[in-house]
Amino acid sequence: MNTIHAATTGISRFLDQSIRPLFDMHAQPRPIIDGGHLLRQLEQYVRNGHLKPTTLFCTADITNLYTMLPQDESLKILKEFLLEHHYEKVQGIPIGIILQLADLVLKETAFVDGNKFYRQIIGGAMGSPFTLTLANIFMWKWEKDAICGAIGPHEIYGR
Repeated sequence: MNTIHAATTGISRFLDQSIRPLFDMHAQPRPIIDGGHLLRQLEQYVRNGHLKPTTLFCTADITNLYTMLPQDESLKILKEFLLEHHYEKVQGIPIGIILQLADLVLKETAFVDGNKFYRQIIGGAMGSPFTLTLANIFMWKWEKDAICGAIGPHEIYGR
């Protein structure tokens, strides 16, 4: 569902502009920007002597992440992210209010087609600025719990 002109777009934009910089500052691993960026990392990995015959190269792609985010779990993970990085307020706004705004953006996504009213009950809306940031925070939790603990100190991992 696309919400570029939805009533919650302004709130979504505010949340994105407020929380995305925090995510970018704290999130590990750092994103892989493009192929050239990855190649420079691999070249350094080789120069440092870490490339071995047993080195594994893996990729993953998550289909429809934005529209499949579990809403309540995503909000819990947003709270966890903010608390883990010691934010009680974001731009002077208590995180309880931030979470209420995020809840509103996620759960009040609806449209009318003909005489039928549809409400999105899973995921975030495409075109909603905050959806990408929330998806990244959701993946931060998954990566932290499932992947990053199993990676050696010299290994490359990126998003």
